Amino acid sequence: MKKFFVPFIFCLLAWVPSAHAQAPFYQGKTIKILLGTPPGNLYDLWARLIVAYMGKYIPGNPDFIVQNMPGAGHVVAVNHLYTMVKPDGLTVIGTAIPSLYLNQLIGRKEIQFDWSKFTWIGSPARGPSQMYMRADTPFKTIEDVIKAKEPPKCGATGVTGPDSFLPKLLQDTVGAKFAIVTGYPGGTDIDLAVERGEIVCRAFTIEAFLGREPYHTWRKKNFVRHLFQTGSKRDERMPDVPTIAEIMDRHKTPESGRRLAKVLLTAGDMGRPMFGPPGMPADLVKILRDAYVKTMNDPQFQADVKKRNYEFDPVGGEELEKLAKEVTIQPPDIIERLKKVLGN
Repeated sequence: MKKFFVPFIFCLLAWVPSAHAQAPFYQGKTIKILLGTPPGNLYDLWARLIVAYMGKYIPGNPDFIVQNMPGAGHVVAVNHLYTMVKPDGLTVIGTAIPSLYLNQLIGRKEIQFDWSKFTWIGSPARGPSQMYMRADTPFKTIEDVIKAKEPPKCGATGVTGPDSFLPKLLQDTVGAKFAIVTGYPGGTDIDLAVERGEIVCRAFTIEAFLGREPYHTWRKKNFVRHLFQTGSKRDERMPDVPTIAEIMDRHKTPESGRRLAKVLLTAGDMGRPMFGPPGMPADLVKILRDAYVKTMNDPQFQADVKKRNYEFDPVGGEELEKLAKEVTIQPPDIIERLKKVLGN
């Protein structure tokens, strides 16, 4: 009997499938979603909507947990992802402000990441921006700002978000001076400061302004007006608001200023990206990118996006990766101009 026992056991073990080998990587696991804003910001709302659907398209159907890590205009969360998180596919940034690459370009000491090396998963929309101004101020146009003796005070979370760099871009290219008050934890804090009259303006995405409160109520009460927008053409919902390109045309801005504007405004093409730390395994990247695309194509997800009046123009991970690499390679003259505009 002994001479048959070992071969029999060996054959039995070879025949029984290994549950561990066949189980999907994400089965029984939880993916942590880091967010660089407080709860309630549109970056936060977008991320929570996406992960509510995304899990069913990941083999193993993992759970998601959202952790808000606000600070320095998303820099705290993104630094944490780059320096502290293992590339194991279990922690990603849910959505983040894409203009963070400007911090890197001008060499800010607090930046601990290389924007081009993140693992890019996808973005639900591209993001043209606008500036609102309290309607009870005398600033009806950019020309009014140019002529003003006292510059209007605008709120910003950091120095390289659109709330900061768009006013500075217009100061550099057409002479419209703004006083930028930085350090707000998130956009909702800026809006509260506007309501209290501490500041009077803010630049951020058109999508956010048209997508949630308090802006629905503000529009009904004519609480604010718009001074400009950043798209290549006027948004059909803001037909009377000039684009930055139109403003620069009126003021005969030279080509050097227009090149600067292109570098700054490329952030809008990246929208609200989801990304992981550098060095994630290719098979996990493919799983997350595929799940992201399937989420974007989910009819119920699209219905939810439409109900919330969010912009919807998805960008794939491959395109985000290409944009991130292109935008972080700039000639010295543009870098010096950026340092001047961004105050470095």
